[in-house]
Amino acid sequence: MKILNAEQIRQADAFTIENEPIASDGLMERAANQLYEWIRKRLQPHTPVVIFAGVGNNGGDGLVLARLLAQDNYHVITYLIKFAEKLTNDCQLNADRLSMLDESLLTEISDISELPALHQDAIVVDALFGSGLNRPVTGLAEACIKSMNESENVIVAIDIPSGLYADQPINHKTDTVVKADYTLSFQFPKLSFFWPENDIYVGRWEILPIGLHPVFINEVKANHHFLEAALLKPWWKSRARFAHKGNFGHVLLVAGSATKTGAAILAARACMRIGAGLLHVHLPLKACNPMQSAFPEAMISLDSHEVFFSELPDLAPFNAVAVGPGIGTAPETAMALKLLIQNSKQPLVLDADALNILAENKTWLAFLPKHSILTPHPKEFERLAGKWQHSFERLSLQKEMSVRFGLIIILKGAYTCVSMPDGKCYFNPTGNPGMATAGSGDVLTGIIAGLIAQGYSPAKASLLGVYLHGLAGDMAAEQLGMESVLASDIISHLPKAIAKIRE
Repeated sequence: MKILNAEQIRQADAFTIENEPIASDGLMERAANQLYEWIRKRLQPHTPVVIFAGVGNNGGDGLVLARLLAQDNYHVITYLIKFAEKLTNDCQLNADRLSMLDESLLTEISDISELPALHQDAIVVDALFGSGLNRPVTGLAEACIKSMNESENVIVAIDIPSGLYADQPINHKTDTVVKADYTLSFQFPKLSFFWPENDIYVGRWEILPIGLHPVFINEVKANHHFLEAALLKPWWKSRARFAHKGNFGHVLLVAGSATKTGAAILAARACMRIGAGLLHVHLPLKACNPMQSAFPEAMISLDSHEVFFSELPDLAPFNAVAVGPGIGTAPETAMALKLLIQNSKQPLVLDADALNILAENKTWLAFLPKHSILTPHPKEFERLAGKWQHSFERLSLQKEMSVRFGLIIILKGAYTCVSMPDGKCYFNPTGNPGMATAGSGDVLTGIIAGLIAQGYSPAKASLLGVYLHGLAGDMAAEQLGMESVLASDIISHLPKAIAKIRE
């Protein structure tokens, strides 16, 4: 799914109106019907709904919603917050329609003193501003938002919480923004939904399809995308009847140290569970026995050092190489990683301590094989790219690094962001806070390496890998509860996640 900016959303509306064709108020009616169906399914018969409508088309959506609720005999109260004298044409049209149905349904408010006290059981609907807002909210509208936020009512925001921008950062210290419990976004998510600092405003968000013209959606250029199973399913490779292990690749996993063998074991298990045919784990001497005891399916490539990674094996037999989980940052390990970067003829998967070593040797980034994959969490990325003031700036840093060095960067977290060398970014919908547990990243490294070994391109392996990793984590959390998920549980649920993609 494409993530469009505010101007592209406006263009999508205009294209639909002109080419479907449909009148602008008809498109508003269609959007409000989607809102109505969502609310109706969750609304108790006697629960009051209070709608705060602005003077623009977002307010028009709220006014149509009020009329639909009233026509079905729900208890609805609508306040038209007149922070400007002139209403848009469609907003005015629907204010008139609502008044014609019943004058008592609509109350105009022009002064802060007229703002109402809210019934504690009411559902509050925010329809003040839409995605076109690009400046801080002030005056009457700001007072209205503060009143909503100070209440204990459930708040549902239409399209985007009022005061939040779709494509640019807000000032969290000075800007006033609705703190919604639910945000119902039309057709597309907004880029600002994916940032942790905005979670307090967006709450749980859902997409409501409103039938924007498919020709525009297919042809519009977008740099940001929301991952969907429909994109990934056609990529999944089926296995031929006479296939053998040699058909599914040979992975070299450089991982583990004397005190961090567990990271290597988790990555190895994930690599084989995702379907790699053969796996060698390059380990220091003291990590050999734990690996052989815990995971006999892996073959061992022994380092001469007892405690950490210090030398390269022959790279020729391998068609996928991953490095980093648990290797430590000793000087000898750093020199061995430098040699790996210099000698590898194919993209690498780098995680954990490999990233920490890179952060201390940033000139090495230019020598990484093109389309190598970096899998940092935010702190690791900060060490690589520098600090940022807000998530929009962080995204710019990520895209800049991907394009400059020809890398795929998987920035882990809620809505893991995968940036490509062409500047495109993909946000992953799967996963949950239960996956914030030791070893989860090691599992992702193994999954991606195993997919590359099977012939998936680094880009497809990255997108499939993060989606399946998160989906397996969701299944584990559903069975065990978020607090109880272990990294090994993610691995054990990979078969079910694969089956769901393959369906």
